[in-house]
Amino acid sequence: MRRLTLISVLCIAVLLGAGIARGEIFGEKGLYVSFGGRFVPHSLPRDRDVPIAVNLSGAIKTADGTPPPQLRRLTIAVNRYGRLSTEGLPSCQPSLLESTDSELAMERCGSALVGHGRFGANVEFPDRAPFPVAGSMLAFNGRVHGRPVILLHIHGSNPVEITVVLTFEIHHPRHGKFGTVLTAKIPRIAADLGYVTDISLVFSRKYRYQGKQRSFISARCAAPAGFPGALFTFARGTFDFAGGIQLSTSLARDCQVR
Repeated sequence: MRRLTLISVLCIAVLLGAGIARGEIFGEKGLYVSFGGRFVPHSLPRDRDVPIAVNLSGAIKTADGTPPPQLRRLTIAVNRYGRLSTEGLPSCQPSLLESTDSELAMERCGSALVGHGRFGANVEFPDRAPFPVAGSMLAFNGRVHGRPVILLHIHGSNPVEITVVLTFEIHHPRHGKFGTVLTAKIPRIAADLGYVTDISLVFSRKYRYQGKQRSFISARCAAPAGFPGALFTFARGTFDFAGGIQLSTSLARDCQVR
């Protein structure tokens, strides 16, 4: 029972990204999500891609303080002028991360690391006060069935040690404002008695390949000629919960041309 509860908490937590920096709050029927994100540097070239770091943020809560429904699927779409690249970057397999703590995960797949973060959550049981669950998250470049994925390794050791590995599928639509779409399905887990309190997840990997400096995420400021900057749709988050509830919002951000 406790193991199932902790896994469900971690699945919800991991799929939110956090820190709640510049987060938008949205919701319905008493269920609310705070979803935010930012990138650095803020000043970017107009005509070429340069390395950036991306921070995702968020949290889930209910109006009356009761545990939220289980999160079944998360989809994050990123603006087409932000580019995700794994060419020449080592990859990891999910089997190498299962039943490992953060130290062993880094020992096995450290060369494929693309991001890191932390999470906090509360677990509730009947007739007991909530107790906190805390831990770390590591994001690795991976491959499943020959296709690139992001493997999110979640390890908690307080109060119970637990490891969960989630897979984000990567898609690149040919048309529209979003050029990269990340999707993760959450397994159906009964007796979800946990809820997220805070999370932080940062992607900032740089590496060298064929003598050139490369970045897991890079971007440009797509401002029209003659304009010093641009306002654009940075990302869109879609959250599908048990019970058929779907919440979706887009994040507007700006950039400056350097």
